Amino acid sequence: MDEFDRDTFASFDGSDGKPVYIAYEGRVYDVTRSMKWAGGAHMKRHRAGEDLTADMEDAPHDPEVLKRFRQVGVLK
Repeated sequence: MDEFDRDTFASFDGSDGKPVYIAYEGRVYDVTRSMKWAGGAHMKRHRAGEDLTADMEDAPHDPEVLKRFRQVGVLK
C-alpha cells in the first residue's frame, strides 16, 4: 500500500487522465470509476486530491459508502 504526502496526493485530481483519489481518516481511496466523481469533482463541492474527513460530517451519507472503493494507500 502506498504512502502519500500531501503534495503527491493532491496530484491525483482526475485531470489529464490521472486517477481520482480522495482521503478519509488517513486512508486514500480510488474513486476513479465512480460516476459521481467524474472529472475529479463531486456534487460541485468537493475536489479529488483532498482530505474529505471534515466534510463527511455534513454529507447526506455515512463513511460506509467508501467501502465500495479500493483503498490504495495512506495519507501522511
